[in-house]
Amino acid sequence: MNADGSGQTQLTTNSNNDLNPAWSPDGTKIAFTSFRDVNGDIYVMNADGSGQTRLTNNEAYDITPVWSPDGMKIAFGSDRNFNREIFVLEVDGAGEASNLTNSRAGNFFPAWSPNGRQIAFDSNRDGNREVYVMDVVGGSPARRLTNHPSNDWWPTWSPDGARIAFTSS
Repeated sequence: MNADGSGQTQLTTNSNNDLNPAWSPDGTKIAFTSFRDVNGDIYVMNADGSGQTRLTNNEAYDITPVWSPDGMKIAFGSDRNFNREIFVLEVDGAGEASNLTNSRAGNFFPAWSPNGRQIAFDSNRDGNREVYVMDVVGGSPARRLTNHPSNDWWPTWSPDGARIAFTSS
């Protein structure tokens, strides 16, 4: 739809849910989660709804896709290892999704840094939900950014990469 609410157009038709839409950085594509086959998978389509392509095909739930700033990769949450992890996948479909977090703790809601080098996410690996950040390449361990008895989640980066906003209970 247009920013003023006019021109609403349905882009998918599915008897189950299609959700978590995310615009590509250049505005030509939309990644989304589809429950067409009961479990969630990541799809990409053109901005007009055409050319819907399934990127993941796994018995696990693959949800909450987010684009890398260069539009070449998508990060998403998945319970492939019987625990929610953050995975990264090349948009062109080359290769398998790689597990970024590898932690055996519930990891949710990835957010790419504006420079594309880091991903912020929330995790319950230390007992309650906290915000973490880690490098996308290089294998450095995740670094906890919040430490509060209440849950902290759903991080998002400022456009200049200097700050992270998040939700807290």
